[in-house]
Amino acid sequence: MKEKNWYAYIAVFNRENDGINIFFPDIPGCFSCAETIEEAIINAKEVMGLHLYSLLKDGDEIPEPSALKALELGRNDIPYLVDIYMPEFKAAIKEVYVKKTLTFPSSLANKVKKDGMNFPKILREAIEVYLEKDAK
Repeated sequence: MKEKNWYAYIAVFNRENDGINIFFPDIPGCFSCAETIEEAIINAKEVMGLHLYSLLKDGDEIPEPSALKALELGRNDIPYLVDIYMPEFKAAIKEVYVKKTLTFPSSLANKVKKDGMNFPKILREAIEVYLEKDAK
């Protein structure tokens, strides 16, 4: 598929007891999560934009989007159309972020969730402080 300015794909919001899982049936490996529908909408657009940006940058094939009627949805699945204007998205990217899977104690995860903390932000800031300290 030739690079375009606009892309639109259906995200599936899967509601579970512990939040909302977000995935894109047409974009393998593109997923996120959220606690609210509002947060899911924001996260879906961001993860889709980053994923497409990465595919384009690497010269990989951009998949064709499926029609809604072609998708098999589960009982807890909510389809949501996500669109993005890539020139604007590319201009907004100051740094490419990478996803890292972490393992940490459930007690810490529960405390982070209970306190409403932004775990990626806290971790990023802690690493930046550590690197600054190490550079001195």
